[in-house]
Amino acid sequence: MHAFDYHRPNSVAEAVQILSQKPEASLLAGGQTLIPTLKQRLAAPSEVVDLRGIGDLRKIEKSGSNIVIGAMATHAQVASSPDVQREIPALAQLAGGIGDPQVRHAGTIAGSIANNDPAADYPAAILGLDATVVTDKRKISADEFFTGLFSTALQPGEIITEVRFPIPRKAGYAKFEQRASRYALVGVFVSQSSGMFSTSVRAAVTGAGADGVFRSSELEQALKSNWSADAVRDLKMSDSGLLSDLHASAEYRAALIPVMAERAVESAG
Repeated sequence: MHAFDYHRPNSVAEAVQILSQKPEASLLAGGQTLIPTLKQRLAAPSEVVDLRGIGDLRKIEKSGSNIVIGAMATHAQVASSPDVQREIPALAQLAGGIGDPQVRHAGTIAGSIANNDPAADYPAAILGLDATVVTDKRKISADEFFTGLFSTALQPGEIITEVRFPIPRKAGYAKFEQRASRYALVGVFVSQSSGMFSTSVRAAVTGAGADGVFRSSELEQALKSNWSADAVRDLKMSDSGLLSDLHASAEYRAALIPVMAERAVESAG
């Protein structure tokens, strides 16, 4: 591990000030990505800014028609939150299925979505629930946030402060996990929300896309016509643009998508 200067600010404003003076600094959230890369000498920042001392970033609360989750809330906190369990139980279930207890008590929602691993769970929830990512500078919609493999719309020095999840009418998540890591080989998040004049449906797939998380128009169209497991059970998905690696072929992942969608709809009710 290379030497670096360590900073632990007590507020977002203090963190922003440090980043303005040290633009090459790396942000440390839960450390589940940065620490291993530092140990392997794959990253060598001159400065590390640890956000874990900012208590305001750990809030989880219901605000109007949204569940608001602070950037530094851990997976374990999201999974055990009474507000999340009551209003969006699928999100609590997703958070409770990430990694092992050690990972869930250290990893954070902001660290997960900022890293945008193609097999991570939270990106599916962000996209599947049409969440809004709030930073110290702006609000970013779910459809604009994820821009590619390990890539997001975040600008250098931009800090995620919270994520706002609209409370859906129904939502469900199911994944076929890679047993060793518990990452999603394929994960599908579905939601149904009622607007003033219509009902909207969203379906996001993680673990399968070569470019990371994506919305499935095939699943959304099927579920908008008929919100039921039957509607997606026999869908044939193309393997074009899907990931093929040592864990599974693109063809296998394509076959898994409707299976996970069926289970997600069943869990949503």
